[in-house]
Amino acid sequence: MTAGIPRVADWHAQTPDSVRTTLATPDTGLTAADAAGRLEHHGPNRLPPPKTVGPWKRFLRQFDNVLIYVLLASAATTAALGHPVDTAVILGVVLINAIIGFVQEGRAESALAAIRDLLSLRACVLRDGERREIAAEELVPGDRVLLASGDKVPADLRLVSVRSLRVQEAALTGESEPVEKDTAAVAADAALGDRRCMAYSGTLVTYGQAQGLVVATGADTEIGRISALLAQVEPLTTPLLEQINRFGRWLTGVILILAAATFLFGW
Repeated sequence: MTAGIPRVADWHAQTPDSVRTTLATPDTGLTAADAAGRLEHHGPNRLPPPKTVGPWKRFLRQFDNVLIYVLLASAATTAALGHPVDTAVILGVVLINAIIGFVQEGRAESALAAIRDLLSLRACVLRDGERREIAAEELVPGDRVLLASGDKVPADLRLVSVRSLRVQEAALTGESEPVEKDTAAVAADAALGDRRCMAYSGTLVTYGQAQGLVVATGADTEIGRISALLAQVEPLTTPLLEQINRFGRWLTGVILILAAATFLFGW
């Protein structure tokens, strides 16, 4: 049996029998040997570590702005001319701007960390016909996972058996109420919140029991995609910020021209 499992975008549109066939999962669950082969092929069920910037580097790069350069030069000039109050005011503005930027970037990193906190550390699976509790990182596509009330869903699952199952999906869909689940296939273009035959990694079982087949792990899960999108978000550039940067460049040019003219004519 091949260790690699095909990537399918619409598991929710397939019947349970079709999913079992595609994943090559017997009713007794995967064998230990098959699970080991799939783990080697697909990798562990965990999100890649986020790229973080050290606090000092994050703070210092808040000063990398043309307008900040102008303000710092102005502060140096007022200090040289013996105007300590003006110098303190200018440096205060620069420092406040840096602190605001530092805090905002820190919140973005905290959001990535919060996503990782949603993930389950343990999972209950059926392997070799026996119920076992394993580390969630060891889950592989095709594993048969057993869910019960209070469990965090450890990977993206296509549900194949449910008993009064309700899942809290607010972290993914924003839906405040737990969603009742079943095994019936839905349309391929169904929205994430309408895929009642799926249970997604990081969501919480609030009631009932179920069995589901793992269809995605790690970065391939829905929460993994959200994490990747957050990591790729560029700092927002608003029209106001663009105007400020443009004004800063213009002001710098004017100051340099005036300084050069003063030097030449004064000389």
